[in-house]
Amino acid sequence: MLAVSLSVIALFAATLSGMAGIGGGTILIAAMYALGLSPVVAVPVHAGVQLVSNFSRTLAYLKHVEWRALRDFLIGAAPAPFLVAPLIAGADEHWMLILMAAFILFTLWPRWIRLLRLEGRIGMVVAGILTGGLGSLVGATGTLIAPLFLRSDWRKETTIATLAMCQSVAHLLKIIAFSSFGFGILEHWQLLLPMSVAVILGTVIGSQLHGRLNEDRFVVIFRVILGVLALKLLYDGTSGLLA
Repeated sequence: MLAVSLSVIALFAATLSGMAGIGGGTILIAAMYALGLSPVVAVPVHAGVQLVSNFSRTLAYLKHVEWRALRDFLIGAAPAPFLVAPLIAGADEHWMLILMAAFILFTLWPRWIRLLRLEGRIGMVVAGILTGGLGSLVGATGTLIAPLFLRSDWRKETTIATLAMCQSVAHLLKIIAFSSFGFGILEHWQLLLPMSVAVILGTVIGSQLHGRLNEDRFVVIFRVILGVLALKLLYDGTSGLLA
């Protein structure tokens, strides 16, 4: 039943990502926490599913990838997961829920976008640091780093493609880091396999609907979904600590 529920959510999240380029990963990891998965399971499995999702989206927009940006992104992204992964094992699950809720609520605050208008190499290095470090704790950082990919010299397709490629590599590094500390994803294949199929299908659907996206409506739907999930995680985490 859990695998079915998460696969349906993964399909929906990947469709949104395929249409807008961001958002799906945050919805998915929040839902995984909300449905009771512990961080040591949720983060590696989410990384595996999002690797499939982002790589399939990369293939859909492959000709638009800006490869030099990936090089700069890796400068910041490569070391961080290997430093953060050991911390997950000893993390209190209730505090992790509260951290995830706080992260989601922060990304819903529109004014922070103005703080992340860094272009060029430094913007990509900062995006890599945030993805490799914070992403290894909360699982998804797409909504946080997306402004760093909204460059004045890039088309929308370039932004979607390059963000997807960078996140694909970041999730692969995260999987390697967690596996090296004993948190493998293959032992959870019952969740990984159907969710991976779901995100591939969602990416195909989303890419077909890409040109029909009403961005204002998407923003409203996206914020409502994440707001509800954040409040659920905040309640669960706080209740657990008080108990």
